[in-house]
Amino acid sequence: MTLKVTEADRGGWAVIQVSGEMDLVTSPALRQRVHDAVADGRRSVVLDLSEVLFCDSSGVGVLIASRRLLRSCQGRLRLILPARGAEDGSHVNRVLAALGVRRLFEVYPDAASAADDSAQPLTA
Repeated sequence: MTLKVTEADRGGWAVIQVSGEMDLVTSPALRQRVHDAVADGRRSVVLDLSEVLFCDSSGVGVLIASRRLLRSCQGRLRLILPARGAEDGSHVNRVLAALGVRRLFEVYPDAASAADDSAQPLTA
């Protein structure tokens, strides 16, 4: 399977929709999209991972690198995962939790709440 990456704007947030598989071959496309958004001056980025079916360590590496990049320029990164996380079969949520890095990310159930500065992130 391939990775599909699209972008939209929502209330000043760059919402990057990701679907498919995040692995060694496909993850560089997401890394490039985040770098392009930052290069374009975007400092508030949402990665919508609700349609990602598989994520290996290289995909996790892209998420951590994206977090580091945005923090280095005083930006913000938020992730969208299904509201019930692993209970809904969110592969990304399970992988992040298993690796102990889920707590590094602000996670929201949908784009509306992720782009809302008053919304609270989901707990791990």
